Amino acid sequence: MEPFLATLGYFLIAVAVVLAGLAIFEVLTKKYKDWDEVSSGNQAVAMSISGKIIGICIVLSFAIYHSFTVVDTLIWGGVGVLLQMVAYLLFELLTRKFSVEDKLKENNTAVGIISMGVSIGLAFVIGASIT
Repeated sequence: MEPFLATLGYFLIAVAVVLAGLAIFEVLTKKYKDWDEVSSGNQAVAMSISGKIIGICIVLSFAIYHSFTVVDTLIWGGVGVLLQMVAYLLFELLTRKFSVEDKLKENNTAVGIISMGVSIGLAFVIGASIT
């Protein structure tokens, strides 16, 4: 019974961390509201959000695998979300020819795909560093 409860506990933690991460990312985007764009059919924003969700979950999977306690998992999950945000902000900062946020709002799917790739790719790097 204990493994089942542990699985349930980690699942609930993951859901909470993903929801918190998405809420924080929503605050970071100033030019649009994520879920308003998704409900309007903005595929670029949907891809970007998907990358964030997958990225957070990848980091959490590494955290669960390498942590000894639930508290460790929460700490590493929080660090992972923070580093994902840093990655997103760096992506925006280092893209000088255009604003990532503007292009996502304009439904530029190419930018959405790259945004997703940045989130997922760096999640593996962040996750692998959790040892």
